[in-house]
Amino acid sequence: MGLDLAETGHTALGEPEKEAIREQLNRLLASHYFSQSKRSVTFLRFITDHTLAGEAENIKERILGIEIFRRDPDYDAATDPVVRVTASEIRKRVAQYYQDPGHEKELRITLPSGSYIPKFHWPKDVNDAALQAADHPAETHQPGTMADGAVGFTAKQLGEPPSDTPELELVSEEALAEPEVHPKARAPRHFALILALICAAGGLLLVGVVFIWQPIHRPAFDFFWRPILTASDPVLLCVADQLQDSGIALRNPAEPGRPVWMNDSSKKNPFTTVAIDDLNAIVKVAAILQSSQKQYTIKGEGATNLADLRSGPSIFVGAFDNAWTLRLTNPLRFHFSANPDMTQRSIVNSADPHSRWAVDDSVQMATGDYRDYAIVARFTDSNTGKLEVVVAGIGRGGTLAAGQFLTDSGNLVQLERAAQAVGGKKNMEVVLSTQIIDGQPGSPKIEAVYFW
Repeated sequence: MGLDLAETGHTALGEPEKEAIREQLNRLLASHYFSQSKRSVTFLRFITDHTLAGEAENIKERILGIEIFRRDPDYDAATDPVVRVTASEIRKRVAQYYQDPGHEKELRITLPSGSYIPKFHWPKDVNDAALQAADHPAETHQPGTMADGAVGFTAKQLGEPPSDTPELELVSEEALAEPEVHPKARAPRHFALILALICAAGGLLLVGVVFIWQPIHRPAFDFFWRPILTASDPVLLCVADQLQDSGIALRNPAEPGRPVWMNDSSKKNPFTTVAIDDLNAIVKVAAILQSSQKQYTIKGEGATNLADLRSGPSIFVGAFDNAWTLRLTNPLRFHFSANPDMTQRSIVNSADPHSRWAVDDSVQMATGDYRDYAIVARFTDSNTGKLEVVVAGIGRGGTLAAGQFLTDSGNLVQLERAAQAVGGKKNMEVVLSTQIIDGQPGSPKIEAVYFW
């Protein structure tokens, strides 16, 4: 049984219930999932406070853009997805918070997909007499048409709500655990538990399993990946690496939340590490190779030499921290460039020197709200005589978007159609853009394509 606050207003809840929701909101926002994101904190507090005040009608995308993100009153929400991207990020942070042990019995604040109005879910053991006595008809909730993180190029696919005032329900934990779904779509409880454990492990296994289950030999995947997958030699994954300090952060089982830095006096050289954002792209690409039973090896760019590149196809992840990517793309139509102090990095069109896509460090560091750019390419290199694939962004958000683009059939369909329009040429290079909000990329968008 639930109460629809969007229709009944704030009188549906008494002050004790509202105070309990505010206390839970403070706990949620104080967690490490939110403490590093001021935008997410401001956003979730704004929509919760206005809902409790009976002002759900004011929770609209344009109003949120103006009030929270200081956009102009006439800004174009279709081309500026800041509200939708932030809402999607909040859903992920909230889900991570409630997956942690000890939070399962807490009052739940959630933001349904396709809505900007939060819902409040009471714990099972709460005995609210007023709620039990309330006589409200049962409601049906229409889920959003797109899951969080879905790839697309329209406002709807970015998560724009179908209505400015979707319903808000107050439901019990039983209703949360047993949603009304079509019988064919109902999943057993143990499957949900397994899925949660996989997500808690970082989602890496899930990515691989998804690609193994899905038939990747569809026309769109065949178009781009078949030359790599059918090559007789193993594939080299050449990844960007970073040299870190010779110490390492360890965690005590009695206090896992507090890292302790330990210097390793026995290690003379710095540790070599891989950025987590690059790892996301690496896992996506490796999953395609693995699901096709294609042999491959992974090497850091510092350990890769020309003989390695001549031994078979190679895939390069990362740009300004991967010297091989810079060397191989330098002769191409689109290539990377930077000023001497590396504060302005860009992708340049050699056919038109005035055409470039740039990221300014001052804007990136000051706002966290900017556009990042990437190159994805597949071509036969004249020096190695082998097929090469590039998955590289100016920043790490760009590399994330590049990995997303090359492992999604919807994106590759666009690329295939563009190739067919120029006679099916085999070598190709694409410039992508993506909007970065609080360090998280949105959907990739094609800016330019060149075939030869």
